[in-house]
Amino acid sequence: MVVAWIGALKYTESEAVRIQQYITHSPFMSWIADALNVRALSNVLGTVEIIAALLVALGPWLPHFSAVGSALASLLFLATLSFLFTTPGVGDPTAGGFPALSPLGQFLLKDLVLLGASLWTLGESIAAARLGRSARAPGRPA
Repeated sequence: MVVAWIGALKYTESEAVRIQQYITHSPFMSWIADALNVRALSNVLGTVEIIAALLVALGPWLPHFSAVGSALASLLFLATLSFLFTTPGVGDPTAGGFPALSPLGQFLLKDLVLLGASLWTLGESIAAARLGRSARAPGRPA
């Protein structure tokens, strides 16, 4: 739900402008900003996030699809966590700089928890797919 919500927000003008500061300073993603305008880039990222969320949600019925969504979400969150090290203003200068985080850095740090959740669902989905059953299906033995 959280990932889909964040993805849906990427379709707003304010979010498109907001993510530009992260993308333009990233050595991994700045090339995308050269290929697409900021609004198109935000829409693409939002679409990828929504697709990942929908695939993860299929876990109880289609664990193979959930594994793909979880892997995609993990890559997304690894990319956004890299912004902690590339975006100016992440460290709090009044507290001595990085690793003390400004509100901007605190905002990015939440992706560490989302990465952990994505890796967890990836592991569960792979295990369920190997066993040929639905992940987290109620009443089924492990």
